[in-house]
Amino acid sequence: MLPKSMTAEPLSLFVPLVAEWFRLRYGAPTPIQIEAWPAIARGDHLLITAPTGSGKTMAAFLWAIHQWIDGHWEIGRTQVLYVSPLKALNNDIQRNLLSPLAELREIFVHASQPFPEIRVLTRSGDTPASERRQMIRRPPEILITTPESVHLLLSSTSGRTILGHLRTVILDEIHAVLPSRRGTLLMGSIERLVRLSGEFQRIALSATIQPLAAAAAFVGGFQMKGGPAGQAAYQARRVLIQAPAAAKQYNISVCVPGVPKSPRDPNDFWAAFAQAIGARLQANRATLVFTNSRRLCEKLTFLINRDQQTLLAYAHHGSLSKEIRTEVERNLKAGALKAILATGSLELGIDIGELDEVILAQAPWSVAEAVQRIGRAGHGVGQVSRGTFLAAHLADKVCAAVVARAVGEGGIE
Repeated sequence: MLPKSMTAEPLSLFVPLVAEWFRLRYGAPTPIQIEAWPAIARGDHLLITAPTGSGKTMAAFLWAIHQWIDGHWEIGRTQVLYVSPLKALNNDIQRNLLSPLAELREIFVHASQPFPEIRVLTRSGDTPASERRQMIRRPPEILITTPESVHLLLSSTSGRTILGHLRTVILDEIHAVLPSRRGTLLMGSIERLVRLSGEFQRIALSATIQPLAAAAAFVGGFQMKGGPAGQAAYQARRVLIQAPAAAKQYNISVCVPGVPKSPRDPNDFWAAFAQAIGARLQANRATLVFTNSRRLCEKLTFLINRDQQTLLAYAHHGSLSKEIRTEVERNLKAGALKAILATGSLELGIDIGELDEVILAQAPWSVAEAVQRIGRAGHGVGQVSRGTFLAAHLADKVCAAVVARAVGEGGIE
């Protein structure tokens, strides 16, 4: 059991220089960090659910970084495995970890204190073969990957050598995979990892997941215990659910653009729809527009840029190459691009920089998707997320109104 002083002041769990860095960088811990760090330090399995921009990712990673700094974990072995459903999110998490690690190193060097070389690498279908071979020769301390890549790593001898010393597995945006075959694949791989690496801590993260008890049970799975007469027996792992009351502030509106009610050509309708989006893009510094299909994403991107002197927006979806997706994200963050039109490829937890607004071209298929998408704006702790639903027709307006109200009230499916 942790001392009461540690649970009263969560930053006292960490070495003084780490606590000093956190206060300088973030100020006070968020409610989810206050609640999660003592439980993570105890080694509990966790399901953490909190609004976008509440500090869930730092809550999951900081204790592991502290363990290396304090000398409890060995450098040169992969001991933290981070799994997310999107390759774009993996790249974003890598960037968001490298920056704090560089800042921590600077503070430790300034204080004449040693700082371990904590390497953070990603592995997915986009990873070049040369980088994969190098990863086998020198495994990173933190490996960021996808459910499919975990399965492939477990299917090869060289891949299994990387995953034999895990201490923590972080399952981000867990709601996106649990109801599907990807969730079955992922949790099957996690149980195979236990056979390979021994028991490790499981930390699942999501801003939009229900029901919590069922999700926690699925994440925990069953631990094999010795039964009578050598027969195997199984016991459910206890997963602690942490869902602190943290109100997320939204500024949401629902609009119907002035488009032809009965256009002779369907393209006339979408041209007017794109014109309405383009006007909002011109008024903003940076905007993210979500569509429900790749076809509509490409169509609206073309129509928005058609009469522009310079490129106003670019499309972003899973069919594009890694290089194009990365360049598009970089240009928006750097201010070289006004907007990105995307499908779900930029939906989950990705920090796309400071956005003035998220526009949803037609209502998304679920409230959870709307929460994730609108949460890309105002992604920082305590910021307001501004979202606008652009309805294509009357029925779509009704759907948008219902979804918008549910988002504002904090309700999901």
